[in-house]
Amino acid sequence: MSDTMYSAQQCFTPFSTSVEGITLPERFTFPFYYEPHELCVLAANELQMHLEHQGEWQHNFGLTGQREGAIGKMFGVLVVQNREGELGYLKAFSGKLAEQNLLPGFVPPVFDMLTQDSFFHGEQQAINRLTDKLEALQNAPALVTLEAELKGLNGAKEQAVAALRAEIIENRKSRKARRQAGQGLDAQAFEVLQQQLGRESVAEKHRLRQLNLEWDDQIAARETRLSELRDEIEALKQQRASQSSALQRRLFAQYQFLNQAGEIKDLNSLFSASPKGFPPAGAGECAAPKLLQFAFENGLKPIAMAEFWWGASPKSEVKQHKQFYGACHGKCEPILAHMLSGMALDDNPLLNNPAEGKALSIIYQDEAIAVVNKPAEFLSVPGKHVTDSVYSRMRQAFPKATGPLIVHRLDMSTSGLMVIALSSEANTALVQQFIGRTVEKRYLAKVVGEVQGDEGEIKLPLRVDLDDRPRQLVCFEHGKHAHTYWEVKSRDEGSTLLSLFPKTGRTHQLRVHCAHQDGLGMPIIGDDLYGAKANRLHLHAQYLAFNHPISGERVSFSCDPDF
Repeated sequence: MSDTMYSAQQCFTPFSTSVEGITLPERFTFPFYYEPHELCVLAANELQMHLEHQGEWQHNFGLTGQREGAIGKMFGVLVVQNREGELGYLKAFSGKLAEQNLLPGFVPPVFDMLTQDSFFHGEQQAINRLTDKLEALQNAPALVTLEAELKGLNGAKEQAVAALRAEIIENRKSRKARRQAGQGLDAQAFEVLQQQLGRESVAEKHRLRQLNLEWDDQIAARETRLSELRDEIEALKQQRASQSSALQRRLFAQYQFLNQAGEIKDLNSLFSASPKGFPPAGAGECAAPKLLQFAFENGLKPIAMAEFWWGASPKSEVKQHKQFYGACHGKCEPILAHMLSGMALDDNPLLNNPAEGKALSIIYQDEAIAVVNKPAEFLSVPGKHVTDSVYSRMRQAFPKATGPLIVHRLDMSTSGLMVIALSSEANTALVQQFIGRTVEKRYLAKVVGEVQGDEGEIKLPLRVDLDDRPRQLVCFEHGKHAHTYWEVKSRDEGSTLLSLFPKTGRTHQLRVHCAHQDGLGMPIIGDDLYGAKANRLHLHAQYLAFNHPISGERVSFSCDPDF
């Protein structure tokens, strides 16, 4: 790493516009959910101008229509104060940019595995050589030939033994007939016949045994040679796994993170208490840890931080160009918890009760069910930190109700109709209808942009983003089938009001199907996960129809949203 290129002076960027009069935040940014501070917005705008006009390096962000091979990137800015009290900012990108870890003006990685003198190259090359040797063994003609010969021999043995068994069965029938025909012979002659028939039977058993032994000898010889080859392959696999694991641990040990107290922890220790016990791929390469590490190493005081996406959205995710995003949980939470320890942070909004002061309207009630109109930003069931929810309110309102009450859920940010079961029997009957997809559901959603066409359907399978729960990914390999039908209700300048009919009930299904580039490509207004934050998420469960769990009569309910 060049001390000149990556000194504090080279990476510290003073604001090109005046920041006088802008009040500094009292506390540092809570990195996982935030509104970017005005200084961060200014820094991000300046960085975005640089990205648009720089010519020092080339990277296909997918912004010029060239989507093939396009890779959008997360960038971060950290507003800092130097020892002289001057405000400026640091810039970082997640992972590599333009196939490089080091670019002028950006802070360096915490550890650069791509440098020529890095141990990573040599050890990775040794692992690659093992992989080449393993692939050569797995594709060796001898292995293929032995497997084919073994399959052929087993088939041939089966046919030969079956043919001999059939012959023996016919001979047994013949001997039985000869024995019956010999009933008229005198005792001595009949005894001679019996002995002859017995010798023939013993001889046939011997032939069968010999035939099996002959084939087994041929098969065993191939199996021994094949086993030797497979043992060699398995030994190489284990050797490669061991070396890869050792390299990973050594690599993770190089990623050492500071906090303001000067305490250092590496990835191995930071993720030792995680569910898997080891870091996920890419941990430590995100923009936020890079920025904080450089600030702590160079005596720069962190003031505020923000990260934004630049470029085309990945195929599986939903990322909006220039939109600000919180740090990912799976890769960054343990790291940032250490790096920010001891610093005064903005409040974690997940610890606040979003339902405080909000009423939960009951629009219908009888002895078996209640139907409520859930407000936006109101949990369906108790969360990890907040217990106030539809469930807790219903438990208070109906203390004599039996069963689990909740039949289905709405996202916290989604408003609208939920049916509550007031007995175990009603719950069972309603749950079966949801499972059988006989419940009719209609949502209203207002999306950003003017949708082309009047109706259509979206089929994009979904699964959770393991590195950033609760976000969902489009995944055709491991995702669950998700199907949505949509109709346009009205269009306004810059927005479209839609009726959405989910045929399946996956988490965030409607939000992802609207926002994803292979869906409508237009996020729902106010969707802070897949679009941009607004006064609220413009998604409302407007209509619900099902068979009453007691009478069996078809019942329906509707209510309009407040957007």
